[in-house]
Amino acid sequence: MAVDAGLVRKIFAGLEDGDGAAFFSHVADDVDWIVMGTHPLAGHYTSKSDFIAGTFAKLGKVLPNGAQLHVDGLFIDNDTAIVELHSEATAKNGLRFDNHYCWICYFENETITRVRAYLDSVMVARLFAENPIG
Repeated sequence: MAVDAGLVRKIFAGLEDGDGAAFFSHVADDVDWIVMGTHPLAGHYTSKSDFIAGTFAKLGKVLPNGAQLHVDGLFIDNDTAIVELHSEATAKNGLRFDNHYCWICYFENETITRVRAYLDSVMVARLFAENPIG
């Protein structure tokens, strides 16, 4: 079943509004999420809880107001949504974390079951080098 652009925008509005719980309510518990790159957030996560612990929880320790994600573009093809995002966050040390992302999201009905996420690895590495979490 094809995913609807309006639904995808509604799901991602949770991230734009700082309501991660609203967004993650549309992510499967056994999501297959790969964050590409060679940086502290990169990895292959096979559950929603592991993904949150490995990414959003780490970012929360260095970005006092969260990642502040915003959707820039959206392309839908059947059950797949390609979502371009950017962040407008500021780290604890004052570093502007203006990263750009491309998430390829695969849906089953209204639930995200698989994601491939691409981002600026150098910027993420710098964020954690300048704001160590121990």
